[in-house]
Amino acid sequence: MTHSVPPRPPALLDRGSWAEARRIAGILRKETVGGALLLVGAAAAMIWANSPWKDSYEALRAVRVGPEALHLDLSLATWAADGLLAIFFFVAGLELKREFVAGDLRDVRRAAVPVAAALGGVIIPALLYLLITRDVEGAARGWAIPTATDIAFALAVLAVVGRFLPVALRTFLLTLAVVDDLLAIVIIALFYTDQLSPLPLAGALAPLAVFTILVQRRVRSWWLLLPLAVAVWALVHASGVHATVAGVLLGFAVPVLRSHEASGPQAGPGLAEHFEHRFRPLSAGVAVPVFAFLSAGVPLGGPNGLVDAFRDPVVVGVVMGLVAGKPIGILAATWLTARFTHADLDEDLSWVDVAGLSVLAGVGFTVSLLIGELAFGEGRDEHIKVAVLAGSVAAALLAAVILRLRNRVYRHIHEVETADRDHDGVPDVYDSDRLSRADG
Repeated sequence: MTHSVPPRPPALLDRGSWAEARRIAGILRKETVGGALLLVGAAAAMIWANSPWKDSYEALRAVRVGPEALHLDLSLATWAADGLLAIFFFVAGLELKREFVAGDLRDVRRAAVPVAAALGGVIIPALLYLLITRDVEGAARGWAIPTATDIAFALAVLAVVGRFLPVALRTFLLTLAVVDDLLAIVIIALFYTDQLSPLPLAGALAPLAVFTILVQRRVRSWWLLLPLAVAVWALVHASGVHATVAGVLLGFAVPVLRSHEASGPQAGPGLAEHFEHRFRPLSAGVAVPVFAFLSAGVPLGGPNGLVDAFRDPVVVGVVMGLVAGKPIGILAATWLTARFTHADLDEDLSWVDVAGLSVLAGVGFTVSLLIGELAFGEGRDEHIKVAVLAGSVAAALLAAVILRLRNRVYRHIHEVETADRDHDGVPDVYDSDRLSRADG
């Protein structure tokens, strides 16, 4: 008499496939280095802005470069926010498309968890911020500041306290941050476009269409693609929509899958993967750290210093949104997804692990600073910087404490996930997973 093997219950967070784990490990290594550079840039800005030479820091930020005839004579600070972060969002667009077209997240059941978590991590901090600032005139414009996650900063924290974090948790954090970036760019496009000029926006469609046609044909020639990308960026910038939107649109245009007819020089990784390898180091190692250096400098003393900043309900709202709202939203959304789908956590993990990552997601440095500039301009500029810095650092420290409590468990999981007794280049646990899925 034969007995059917009951199907294995779905895991809310699992390590995924070996190919995906290896790809994510490569991304995280680059982003971790970028996170370290980001912290160096931010620290240098803070030291300079609080030194006797602080006026020279502001003078540097205000230096204007670019062609005036094209209305692109922008300050260095603006070039960093509008230009360099477009590279950051281009890479985010590539990664998001890659995840949902060819990554493990093409499975709707697996995609549901980070998508729901990202939505919860946007809605709850926004509501908490609006509740705290409800009596402050004009404060509602900053509702989106505490909704972002800075993956580079978060990974820099993990490099110190979470070196043995399991693959499933790293994957969850990365995919959550990628979806979070998409939500951020949608928020920027919809809610922080004050004056829309339809003609330049419509004009951006022409170079974007040509760029799309060329990349769909697997053209890699930089001398063709780069001028088109710059044209899209410049026209989106002129339209009044924040120029970083152009980066995401260009990233979405790039094909993920390899051409079935490709042979010879065109064979190999898909074009999105090729561009990601080229541009991720530029994004993580240059664009984000330079933006941090030109944006994070804020004086902590004097009449507009730290003590005065925390008398502003907007500052309290941003800090509470990052430190409390973000983890509550992510944790609640993940738990509700588990209840709705009847899924359990992977047997090696617990809800403490999800809580630790949810707190770490409250590190909202880069995009939070960007949204703060868009929301308030120079009106509350220094207060917003204090709020984002304080909230991000507090979230990082709290997450470090939570994750360190589980470090012994993570070490054990790391040993299991890296053991390769048959020396075939693939950890044994992935062979076991594949056989287990086949039996199920």
